[in-house]
Amino acid sequence: MTDSNTARSPKPVRSSGTFTMGVGTAAATTVHRLGYGAMQITGTGIWGDPADRDECIRTVRRAVDMGVDLIDTADSYGPEVSERIIYEALHPYPDGLIIATKAGLTRQGPGQWLPVGRPEYLRQQCELSMRRLGLERIDLFQLHRIDPKVPADEQFGLLADLITEGKVAQVGLSQVTVAELEAARKVVPVVAVQNLFNLTNRSSADVLAHCEAEGIGFIPWFPVASGALTGPDTPMGSVVAETGATPSQVALAWLLHRSPVMLPIPGTKSVAHVEENCEAATLQLTPEQVAVLDAIHDAS
Repeated sequence: MTDSNTARSPKPVRSSGTFTMGVGTAAATTVHRLGYGAMQITGTGIWGDPADRDECIRTVRRAVDMGVDLIDTADSYGPEVSERIIYEALHPYPDGLIIATKAGLTRQGPGQWLPVGRPEYLRQQCELSMRRLGLERIDLFQLHRIDPKVPADEQFGLLADLITEGKVAQVGLSQVTVAELEAARKVVPVVAVQNLFNLTNRSSADVLAHCEAEGIGFIPWFPVASGALTGPDTPMGSVVAETGATPSQVALAWLLHRSPVMLPIPGTKSVAHVEENCEAATLQLTPEQVAVLDAIHDAS
């Protein structure tokens, strides 16, 4: 990303449009649709401290400078490392910044994740996230995974209790089916769902469609997946050549075009990459280019 591009569009994320979570409720929150995912500001395997903590701090700050007002993290990133870096980089937080965090996955080592959804554990993790982030109330608290060993209604009920107690403003779920989402909504209002979704993995298309119909935000994790699709003789490569954008920018622009409830949160620990990702909000794809990208999955 060149200095001239940055100067021309100092807050490019504002071009992504906005979405309001929890429309009609007292906790309704409007964010710009391109956010920042803070999973990668940790060590290898999402474990321990990053190799360059100072660069991670600069990256988080740069994301906000470019207009990001939704930052997504989790207690298990590190664990605890991501939340602490966000606090160090941004506290006291600027007005309008929404920090979403998650609980429900535990860590046993690099790349290892096991769900724990006991209500007392989720409550503990909420309290600890509040302390690490320096918040009196968590803006968006997400159940990282539904624990199959614990009755789902107990997990959802704890989320409802946290709202009643004023510790959580709004609730989200991660990696759920439509049936699980609707079961949760019988117990607690759900304003966002975070599922795997990108150009090459659209297995949650039914969940996205349901979220769109119900006005629920859809946060695609692992939003940038291009890999072998980016060669010069590939469909993605043709769109990259036509737009002059990077593959990551094309992938993010496609997500933003896909649905008005889509809230991509690309993550990085590099200032240069966060600038590249944020500039994706300004990329306008033509209908023909969107059709080419849509067909990538259909042909795979």
